[in-house]
Amino acid sequence: MDSTMEAKIRSLKGSLIVSCQALPAEPMHSSFIMGRFALAAYQSGAKGIRANTKEDIAEIQRQVDLPVIGIVKRDYPGSPIYITPTMKEIEELMEVNPEIIAMDATDRLRPGGVTIDGFFREVKKAYPDKLFMADCSTVEEALHADALGFDFIGTTMVGYTKESEGDHIEANDFEILRKILAKAKHPVIAEGNIDTPEKLVRVIQLGAYASVIGSIITRPQVITKRFTDALKEAGY
Repeated sequence: MDSTMEAKIRSLKGSLIVSCQALPAEPMHSSFIMGRFALAAYQSGAKGIRANTKEDIAEIQRQVDLPVIGIVKRDYPGSPIYITPTMKEIEELMEVNPEIIAMDATDRLRPGGVTIDGFFREVKKAYPDKLFMADCSTVEEALHADALGFDFIGTTMVGYTKESEGDHIEANDFEILRKILAKAKHPVIAEGNIDTPEKLVRVIQLGAYASVIGSIITRPQVITKRFTDALKEAGY
């Protein structure tokens, strides 16, 4: 890793990473808009960006000089994995070369019945110098990804899989995160429902290397719904 890359990765420590994503059915879906979201995040002190698709990442790279965690979300029949599920998505991301590539690292089978162990070996063989982040849903998955050699371990999928159904990252003072931090050798990135400044500060205090925050910053439809739901609950 060259000195410039090392400095970028070091800059993430103790910081906020803003997820700038919008799927095709969402009103903010546009590489132009994602680039402006990233610029706004940068101007407000964010130290990194998480983004989906090579097109969005390329635009974000034109707007800000921040480390990017890149993913490609794509559905495949017969598999629940949709975050960077196959080598096709890895190769697309390598066209724009984000600093870190994230992928689903849960125990579930990938398209073609491929396990995370087999897939990670494949991508590391193809790109041995690339930094990879594991998106996990349980403590066991996180520690397994840590043992496999992922450079960053994320709590991204907590509550989004059958194995983690009903789990919440913030439950019992971030118990899941604390258990991962206690045993993981690689840096841990807190992600998922970190939706207040207080939660952000707490996960960093606990030892998270950084935290990814998305919906509460960059998805206006989600933010608006919190307010309109409050009105409905109050009977208005």
